[in-house]
Amino acid sequence: MSQATMAARIERLPLSSFHNRFVGLIALGGWFDFYDIFMMAYIGAAMQHSGFISRDEFGLIIAAGFLGMFVGTVVFGMGSDRFGRRTAFVWMLLIYSGFTLLGAFAQDAWSLIVLRALAGVGIGAELVVIDTYVTEMVPSRARGRYVAITQVVGFTAIPIVALLASLLVPTHWLLDGWRWVMVIGSLGSLLVWYLRRNLPESPRWLEIAGRHHEAEWTMRRIEAKVEKAIGRPLPDALILPVQPAQAMAWRELWRPPYRGRTLMLMVFHLLQTIGIYGFANWAPTFLLAQGKGLGQSLEYGFWIALVSPIGPLLAVWTTEYFQRRKAIVVLALLMAASGMIFPFSESGAMIVAAGALLTTFSYWFSALLHAYQAELFPTRARATGVGFTYSWSRLSAMFSTLIIAALLNHGGVLAVFLFMGAAMVGVALVVGLFGPNTNAVVLEDVSG
Repeated sequence: MSQATMAARIERLPLSSFHNRFVGLIALGGWFDFYDIFMMAYIGAAMQHSGFISRDEFGLIIAAGFLGMFVGTVVFGMGSDRFGRRTAFVWMLLIYSGFTLLGAFAQDAWSLIVLRALAGVGIGAELVVIDTYVTEMVPSRARGRYVAITQVVGFTAIPIVALLASLLVPTHWLLDGWRWVMVIGSLGSLLVWYLRRNLPESPRWLEIAGRHHEAEWTMRRIEAKVEKAIGRPLPDALILPVQPAQAMAWRELWRPPYRGRTLMLMVFHLLQTIGIYGFANWAPTFLLAQGKGLGQSLEYGFWIALVSPIGPLLAVWTTEYFQRRKAIVVLALLMAASGMIFPFSESGAMIVAAGALLTTFSYWFSALLHAYQAELFPTRARATGVGFTYSWSRLSAMFSTLIIAALLNHGGVLAVFLFMGAAMVGVALVVGLFGPNTNAVVLEDVSG
């Protein structure tokens, strides 16, 4: 069988319980990615309040985590073009689980900094591989919606970790409460690793890797499951012309038409992380800086976090109806505008409302960007392209965290939000001017 036929056989599949189960298991791994990233925002406030770490050390802990994520994105994200999507998943979860569990027992700030960096290696490429995996396994007419569904599931982790932090942080049963929040994350991801063992490898990837018999065997198993689910034979598959695999996926990124897309996404990720994680990682700390108590900061953070799944849910409903490129531009501008309300909010209701509005726009934006970026590269270099460009977001998060800490110490909360707003205006410009349209186009056609 040719790669063209393999792609066509995936395209002709009716959506069924197979796709729902597959995306559900994939999304569970993403859930712990979000749990881990946003966990530090809530337990970090508690660690600062207790004196375990200083504000500057908190900035270093966040930066160390993103440094590890950068390494993980390069090793596992780009490496999944060589070793496979499923293999990368298995190793990422094991590494993350082990070092997060060790981090729960860290004795000082510096040991926690090192362990957060190592845990970041394990979880760094989770979203990269999710985007790549789902994009290759779902027909073009629904891939944006299914990537957005993984984001909906993932963002439910935020209110849960906020609730756990508010309940556990005040406790000291055997361990400090913030340590229990880390333990729960590490043990839960081990359960997901167990459930994921029987996931199929991407037939598209197997084909371009030259593993033709495995591709055929995997594809036939998928087709049998879909036929059983829908209760009728599958339609005939059309032939889709696809370029054969190249020896060096890295070189593909610097050839037309991918060179422009690579450069566009590099700038995009350098900027978008400032807006999304700048608020998400620091929200309770912003409130502490404005004179709110720890309990009040965690409470407001929890109410803001409750709306987290709404943004990606809106993306599920809209991603196939509006061009993803145009929607990303509009949402980036809305994030910049709504972010300027937060520093001037004084009452509890206003703080929660402003934070909820910014959170909704941010995570709607996030769901669209994850669907969009995976469409821009060919299967033979998809994980390399997404992994390389997405790794710039991890570097950006690391350095912007240090910048935000400095701005917060010397310029206050308003200076931080001006910095984040300027970054999102830059995102709107670069995508609006240089991003291609992708909606409802067969993956092989989008990638040239």
